[in-house]
This record gives sequence, structure tokens and C-alpha cells, in this order.
Amino acid sequence: MGEFFANVARYPKYLITIILGVFAAVLEPLVKRSSNPITAVSLIGALISGLITLVFIVRAMVFPVSFS
Repeated sequence: MGEFFANVARYPKYLITIILGVFAAVLEPLVKRSSNPITAVSLIGALISGLITLVFIVRAMVFPVSFS
């Protein structure tokens, strides 16, 4: 039974490793392309608009509007 809990305890490490690997794979090409000023500005704009969209979605999920 001890082996079972040891294996289950490893899963968060695997999850964190996979998530960090995905972020590294996605961000590496973007960092290489950011040397061009126009591309850098567009990447920053896309990041800001993505964060604003995420904030609006989470706010709508947490504070739903009721029309009554």
C-alpha cells in the first residue's frame, strides 16, 4: 500500500513538468521572433488582450448576471 501512495504522490510532479514543458515549447519561438519591434508590439498586444479576455471570462463565471 505504501508503493501506491508513493506513486500517487509523483503525479503532481509529472503534471508540473508537463505544463512547464508546454509553456517552454510555446514561448521559445515567440521569444526568438520578438527581436523585430513590430512583432514584439503585436505579441505584447496579443498577451494583453488574452489576459483581458481571461479576466472577463472568469469574472462572468464567478459573478453571473441574472436578468430578473
